[in-house]
Amino acid sequence: MAVDFKITFNAPCLPLTSLTSTPLLLPSMAKPTLRHKASPCLAHALRFLAGSFLVFLLLLTLPSFFTPINPATNLDSSNTKFDRIDPPSDASSSVNSQSHPSLPYDPPDITFYDDPKLSYSIEKRIEQWDEKRHHWLKQHPSLATGAGERVLLLSASQPAPCPNPIGDHLLLRFFKNKVDYCRIHGYDIFYNNALLHPEMFSYWAKLPVVRAAMIAHPEAEWIWWVDSDALFTDMEFKLPLDRYKNHNFVAHGWAHLIYDRKSWTALNAGVFLIRNCQWSMDFMDVWASMGPQTPNYEKWGQVLKSTIPDKQFPESDDQTGLVYLLYKEKEKWGDKIYLEGEYYFEGYWAEIVGTFDNITERYTEMEREAGELRRRHAEKVSEQYGAFREKYLRDAGSGKGGWRRPFITHFTGCQPCSGDHNQMYSGSSCWDGMLKALNFADNQVLRKYGFRHLDALNLSVSELPYDYPA
Repeated sequence: MAVDFKITFNAPCLPLTSLTSTPLLLPSMAKPTLRHKASPCLAHALRFLAGSFLVFLLLLTLPSFFTPINPATNLDSSNTKFDRIDPPSDASSSVNSQSHPSLPYDPPDITFYDDPKLSYSIEKRIEQWDEKRHHWLKQHPSLATGAGERVLLLSASQPAPCPNPIGDHLLLRFFKNKVDYCRIHGYDIFYNNALLHPEMFSYWAKLPVVRAAMIAHPEAEWIWWVDSDALFTDMEFKLPLDRYKNHNFVAHGWAHLIYDRKSWTALNAGVFLIRNCQWSMDFMDVWASMGPQTPNYEKWGQVLKSTIPDKQFPESDDQTGLVYLLYKEKEKWGDKIYLEGEYYFEGYWAEIVGTFDNITERYTEMEREAGELRRRHAEKVSEQYGAFREKYLRDAGSGKGGWRRPFITHFTGCQPCSGDHNQMYSGSSCWDGMLKALNFADNQVLRKYGFRHLDALNLSVSELPYDYPA
C-alpha cells in the first residue's frame, strides 16, 4: 500500500542553531509519492546537505565584513564618527607613505570648524587664527606638505547678466584666462558671483570673499585677489613668493607716492596677495571698517577726501582706504606690506596694449636663436620652459619701457560688464584693447595645443607649423 509522508526535521543531525540565532527556514518541498516508508537516515542526510550548503554560503559572505570601509562613500548618517584609520600625527610625514591618507580625508577630531560660534562673515572677528590653522594642518598632513607655497586665486563678477551686449562674453574670456594660468601653475581658483554681504557692494565686495576664502581654505598660505577685468599676459611667469616671505600683503604701488604725495593712485587694490594669517584677519577688519556696511561710511568718505588730496569722489573706497592706512598707520601695518613696483604685478592697460606687437617680435626672435625654447612640449612641463627663458630676458626690462611680457594687464577704467568707461578714452579702445590682450595671452596657451590666433583681433585660429618660429 502506498504511503504518503512528509519529511520533518525534529531531530537535526547538526546543531545549525550555532550559526544563526533564528530557526532555518527551507523552501516548501513537493510532497513525494514514495511507495515505501522512508528511512530516517535519508532525512538526516538531506538535513546535513542543506546545512552544509548554508554554511558554505555564509563563509562566502564573511570577507565582506572585513573589507576596509571607504571613508569617502561609507558614512554612518546617525553618527559623525567614521570607522576609518587616523592619519599620522606628524605633519612632516611623507605624502607617498603607504599608510598616509588620501587628500579628501577629514579625520573626526574636533577642529575650529566644529565651533558653533564660527562665522564666515567679515563682520565677525576671528581670533587665534594662526593656532587654529596650524592645528588643522597638523591633522591633515597630506595638505600640510607644501602649504607655504600654496596659492588660492580669487575673482568675482556681479550676480546678474551684463547690460553690455558683449559683457558676459568678455568676462567669460577673462575668467578662462585665469583658469588657464592656474592650471599651468597648479594653483586653485574660486570665482564668485554672489554678493556675500548685501551692503558691501562695488569695490568693497571683494573683502567678504577674501575673508570667507581664508576660512574655507586653511591649506592655502596665500589668497590672491585678481579683479575680473584683469588678465595674465605672461602665462609663464610665476609669483616670486620667496621675495615676500617676510610680508603679509603685496600690492602694486610706489612708496614715495604714498608718503610724499599722498596719492590715491600710489597703488592699485584690484590685484593683491594676502597671507592667510591672523595679521591679515586683523588688517581686513580695520580696512573693512571704512566700508558701506558701517554707520561711519559717510564720515570715512570725508576723512579720506580731506587726507588724500587727489581723491576724485566723496565716497569711501577700498583703494583710498588702503593708502590711508599705509600713510596714517605705517608703524602698525607698513612693515608687513610689500609695494611691488619692479614688474607688472598689475599693469595699466593703456600703456601696455600698444607694446604687444613689439614684444611678440622680440620673443619670436629669441626663439629662433634658442632651440630649447621652441621645442614642443606638454603643457604640464611649461614651468620648466619658462625657467629656460629667464636667461634670455635679463636685459628685457620688467616694466614700462621694457619688452618683457607684462605679467598682469588690468583694464582699469574700462568696465566690460556695464559698458561704461573713463572719458579719457573711447569705448572702442577698451574693447579692442581687451581683445588684443586676451588673444596675446591665449596664444601662449593655444601653442601647447598646436594652434594660434590668426591675428590680434581675430578669434579664428590656425595650426602651427612644426618648425614655428621658422
